[in-house]
Amino acid sequence: MSATSFVRLLERVGAQGEGLLAYLGGLGYLALDVLKHTFAGLVTRPRIKADETFFQMVRLGVRAVPIIFLVQLLVGMTLSFTLAPVLSDYGQLDKLATVISKAVFPQLGPLLASVVLTGFAGAAIAAELGTMVVGEEIAALRTSAIQPIRFLVVPRVIACILMTVALTVLANVVGTAGGGLVAYLVLDIDPWQYYHTAINSLIIKDVATGLIKGGIFGFIIVIVSCYEGLSVTGGAGGVGRATTNSVVRSIFLIITANCAFTALFYFVW
Repeated sequence: MSATSFVRLLERVGAQGEGLLAYLGGLGYLALDVLKHTFAGLVTRPRIKADETFFQMVRLGVRAVPIIFLVQLLVGMTLSFTLAPVLSDYGQLDKLATVISKAVFPQLGPLLASVVLTGFAGAAIAAELGTMVVGEEIAALRTSAIQPIRFLVVPRVIACILMTVALTVLANVVGTAGGGLVAYLVLDIDPWQYYHTAINSLIIKDVATGLIKGGIFGFIIVIVSCYEGLSVTGGAGGVGRATTNSVVRSIFLIITANCAFTALFYFVW
């Protein structure tokens, strides 16, 4: 490699690194603004509208219930089919419920629920806010001395975090039940034995880890989606790019955060 090619490579790497830092900085500033307006909306006027937050919870989260239910049911069934031969070879088939519950509650439940919710809530938020930017509705709010962050972003943040945690609970229960369905119908394991084994194997750390991750993943989804939507340029094409970017980048950050928090909980909890 010539010196000129090496210099150009360094320039491209530097430009990519600068872009990444600028993007993370933008997310950080938006997150700080959201926290500031959330606390302000709890104690000063205009207050955070409970009806708007509830509407966003229904619109962003309830629609995802059927698909999350189906995905987690199939994941739990797949885990049973995959783990049963291995556990049977070691004479530990009675530990199937333990392995599945330990995999679903702290890991697969919050992770898959968040990834699925990204396609529902994340894409919807980015497209909606992006359309408002293109239609100059955001500019009109600022002209009317209305803070778009408090009026548009904060209710979505609260709704997305709460619904991600709630859907994580659903995903945990359904995923474990899916494994139990295969255990009963295919492996002839008594359902009550499976249920009691799964419950007795769980500890507070397993449940709390999944719920904490669910809240963090929900925050990632809504912050990335709002940032992409509010940063739209270029008309309808920009809205499409923002929607795609919100989904792809949210999933990447969710998986990265899952790895980081798993390692953190492993060493400190």
